[in-house]
Amino acid sequence: MTKEPIACLGAGRMGRGIAVVFAYAGHDVKVVDFKARSEDDFKKLEADALGEIRSVLASLATFGMFDATQIDTILSRVSIVREQDAKDAFSSAAVIFEGVPEVLDLKREALARASELAGPTPIIASTTSTILVDDISSAVAHPERFLNAHWLNPAYLVPLVEMSPGKDTDPAVTERLKTLLENIGKVPVVCAARPGYIVPRIQALAMNEAARMVEEGVASAEDLDKAIKYGFGFRFAVLGMLEFIDWGGGDILFYASRYLTKALDNPRYASPDIIERNMAEGHIGLKTKRGFLDYEGMDVDAYRTERLKAFVAMLHHFNLVKPPVV
Repeated sequence: MTKEPIACLGAGRMGRGIAVVFAYAGHDVKVVDFKARSEDDFKKLEADALGEIRSVLASLATFGMFDATQIDTILSRVSIVREQDAKDAFSSAAVIFEGVPEVLDLKREALARASELAGPTPIIASTTSTILVDDISSAVAHPERFLNAHWLNPAYLVPLVEMSPGKDTDPAVTERLKTLLENIGKVPVVCAARPGYIVPRIQALAMNEAARMVEEGVASAEDLDKAIKYGFGFRFAVLGMLEFIDWGGGDILFYASRYLTKALDNPRYASPDIIERNMAEGHIGLKTKRGFLDYEGMDVDAYRTERLKAFVAMLHHFNLVKPPVV
């Protein structure tokens, strides 16, 4: 079965990472270098890009993801394309992923040129981590086929892709890209065009709080990271954050937030209105069969058992399972 061809606009880290993912999944990928270069400089870039992609594939093979004898086959699906050959690369692609540096004017210029060369058919997705979709969509011819698709580095390993459609994005385009990403083993989520998407916004709060705790002398950097890895990260590798609120009970978060806000004399620990509202309505999670998620009709005991089994798998992952003392 022939897979849809893919194009990457930009031959930097993101373009190379996306190329690994799609080539691994059987797609031909053209990585387009949009900079004007001499023949020697382009050859150097080409060798560097393909060398890095080969190195990544070799590492993945070493880690047991596939047989190293398949590296050449996967790599053969990737080609580095110079600026003057971009029209064919873009117009023949099902999707173009833009990955030029995070400079608004630079992105708008590159997207305008790419969309003109591509014609009206290919989906165009910016991988920007900072610029909102509607700040750049007007640069794209036929903006109904444009949206943001934020990959988390390293793109070839992290499953999540945060998709952010704009006001002009055709919902069918969002669905097509979502299906394509799922078919290559990614886990796409759709979010509104808001600064920080989902993960970077939550991550920024957590990272700043961890740094602040070191500054305040709460714990050493080593102990803080150990707490994050074996407590925070351990739990959220199994339970989603809102699922975790429901698991323990929204009432616990409600009272803990009140205490921390007062004890630390800082409003950043205050609960949002939705926590207050859920408390007032009795929607506090598993105990009431409804919280952020709906548990009506669910076999809650079976659900708990499945999640606890996943926690045990995490203990095995960390090599922390020890036999009982008898």
